[in-house]
Amino acid sequence: MENLHSVKQRFGIVGHSPLLERALGTAVRVSGTELTVLITGESGVGKEVFSKIIHGLSPRKHNKFIAINCGAIPGGTINSELFGHEKGAFTGATSDRKGYFETYDGGTIFLDEIGEMPLDTQTYLLRILENGEFIKVGSNKIQKTDIRIIAATNVDLEERIKKGKFREDLYFRLNTITIHVPLLRERPEDIYILFRRFAVDFAEKYRTPPIQLDDRARLLLENYSWPGNIRELKNIAEKVSVLSEDRLLSAEQLIEIAPGLLKRNLPMIQDGSDRNGNNFQEREILYKLLFDMKGDLNDLKSLVFELIRSNDLSVPNLQSLKSLDAPKRDYQDFKADLREDYIQEDYQAPNPKPKAEEGLSPMIIGKFEKEQDEQYGNVEILDENLSLDFHEKNLIQKALKKHHNRRKDAAQELGISERTLYRKIKQYNL
Repeated sequence: MENLHSVKQRFGIVGHSPLLERALGTAVRVSGTELTVLITGESGVGKEVFSKIIHGLSPRKHNKFIAINCGAIPGGTINSELFGHEKGAFTGATSDRKGYFETYDGGTIFLDEIGEMPLDTQTYLLRILENGEFIKVGSNKIQKTDIRIIAATNVDLEERIKKGKFREDLYFRLNTITIHVPLLRERPEDIYILFRRFAVDFAEKYRTPPIQLDDRARLLLENYSWPGNIRELKNIAEKVSVLSEDRLLSAEQLIEIAPGLLKRNLPMIQDGSDRNGNNFQEREILYKLLFDMKGDLNDLKSLVFELIRSNDLSVPNLQSLKSLDAPKRDYQDFKADLREDYIQEDYQAPNPKPKAEEGLSPMIIGKFEKEQDEQYGNVEILDENLSLDFHEKNLIQKALKKHHNRRKDAAQELGISERTLYRKIKQYNL
C-alpha cells in the first residue's frame, strides 16, 4: 500500500490536515478491495478526486473510469444513459445504444450527487449492486456487468429516505464504506497552502509572477467560511492573479478585489497573535455594550448634578463625585483599554457626554465642599449584573426594538451575521 505522501504527489493533493489525511488513509485502504464506497461532503471539497484515487490504486486501474453527475441528467433519459436502450424503445431511439454500465464493464463508475437519482433508476442500480444484472430500456434480456460503483453526495441521504426520495435498501448497499471529505473551513492550516499552489499554477498559465499575501491578508483567508470550499478558493486565486497589479497583496487590496470575504461577518482581521478561533464578534458587542453603559452612567451623573444645583441640595464631598467622572474619551480609546488586539473599526462612537459639573456656580461648589460626611456615612453599594449573557440579551432586545424586529438591520447594527443573531434569539428565547 502506498504511503500518503506519495499518494498526495501522484494525485496533486495539497494539505496536511489530520482530517484530510484520515480520509486519504481510508481511500487508500479500500482501493484494493471491491467494496462499494460512499463519499460524503459539501460541493467543492474534491469528492471526485477521491474517487479517482480509489480507482487509480485499485486492480481496475488499467480499465476505464467515468464520472457521472446524476443531478445533471434529465430524469427521462438517465435510464438510457446508464443502462442503454434498444432500437424503438421510445421516440427518437433510432438505433441500439450501450449504456455506461455496459461500456465501462470491468472498470469503475463514479455516481456523483447520487441523492438526485430518480427512484425507478435507484431500483435498477440496486439490482446491479446485488448481482451485477441490468436490463436495457425496451429490452427483456438480462445482461451482466462487472463494474465497481463509487457514489458521492452532498446531501443527507437519511433525510431524503425520510422524505421518501431515496431507497433505504440502496442506501445500506452504498454505505458499505463511507469517506467524509472535510470542508475547507475544517482545515484552516491548509487554506494558505492551497492558495499558494493555485497562485503558482495561474502564474504559469498567465505568465506572471505568483501572487503573495501579507500576514493580515493571509489571516483574512483563514477566517473566511468558504461555503464554496476549494472551488471557491481556486476562483479567488485566479481572480487576484489576473486583476491585481501588485504581486504582494495586503488585506485591504484583497478585500477590494474580493469584497465577499467580509460580507459574512466572520472574525475580524487582527494582528495574527491569536489564531485559536476566538469570537471577535461577540467581544465587539461587549465593547459596545460597556461603552454605552459608560455613557448612561454619565447621563445619570449629569441628572444628579442638575438636581443638586436646581434644588440647592447638599452633598458630603464634591471631590469624591468629581473623581467618578472619567476623562472624555472616544469609543476607540475605550476599546483599546479593554483589549489591545486589533479589531476592524466599523462602529462610530457617539459624541462624548459633557462634563456633569459644567454650569455649577463657584458658590454652589463651595457650599458642597463645606459639607461633612456624617449625613451620608452609611451608603449601600449595589452590585450591578456583570453577566455577559444578561447584557448581550439586553443589547439584542434593544437592537430588535430599534429596527422594529427587522433582523437583518438589527444584525448590521450589532456587527454580527444574521445567522449568529438567529442563534442568539433562539438561545435567549426572544
